[in-house]
Amino acid sequence: MNTIAVIGAGTMGNGIAHVFAQNGFQVHLIDVSKEALDKGLATIAKNLDRMVAKEKITISDKENTLANINSFTELKAGVSKVDLAIEAATENVTIKLKIFKELDDVCDTNTILASNTSSISITQIAAATSRPKKVIGMHFMNPVPIMKLVEIIRGYSTSNETTTAIMELSKKLGKSPTEVNDYPGFVANRILMPMINEAIETLHHGVAGVEEIDTVMKLGMAHPMGPLQLADFIGLDVCLSILNVMHDGFKNPKYAPSPLLVNMVMAGKKGVKSGEGFYDYSVNRKAEVVSNQFTK
Repeated sequence: MNTIAVIGAGTMGNGIAHVFAQNGFQVHLIDVSKEALDKGLATIAKNLDRMVAKEKITISDKENTLANINSFTELKAGVSKVDLAIEAATENVTIKLKIFKELDDVCDTNTILASNTSSISITQIAAATSRPKKVIGMHFMNPVPIMKLVEIIRGYSTSNETTTAIMELSKKLGKSPTEVNDYPGFVANRILMPMINEAIETLHHGVAGVEEIDTVMKLGMAHPMGPLQLADFIGLDVCLSILNVMHDGFKNPKYAPSPLLVNMVMAGKKGVKSGEGFYDYSVNRKAEVVSNQFTK
């Protein structure tokens, strides 16, 4: 594989593009919004500057990485003659199915189609195409340039050939691919999201405050970041979407999202991306507890 298309220039999409480009692949970064593309490329450049400052890469490495990325606002032009197309759009099943139908129509028959979904069924996504054997999940972790794990999700019809190709490709990126089967939330979010949801419920019921809950998990369980701050960085809307997928998929009340999470998302408090969640990021993006407004 030499040429990779990444559909979506947001947080995950630009991170995926960054990693492929830094490892010598030609990358087509695609988004319907020119503004989103410009923002995504600026983020990649900023992250590369940090790596230069830390002497992890050279200025020449940065320039070569950026030179490997071309941006497109037209899907058909962007996926022409690519070996792999990775969808990194928002965690919405309707949007993803639409994208995969379009990709199936315009991509070469040999192109592998992958989704960066963190919870939605790969089997369902593959059914929207005429090539289910060539559809697979590549769930990168955020921030993509730093995190080593890639969950490789096999759909019901994903072929061994496709799985092997994507496992080997992930290793070429310096990642640690881990193969899992196609069930709601896969492994990472099936374990992580109930923990985050329980932390939100603990706050909602007034057992402890934001900082106290995060401190217990950081100092008591050796987590690098507390679950409430982690939820802010993931995006509270994303957490809600994943919990809804698992709740719908398993029909088990233990996956039902906390009413506090639902209310915060409805109020536009989505975490870092909106400037406020459980913490306030408006002042130099430094996390400060909003207020003790969360309890019943």
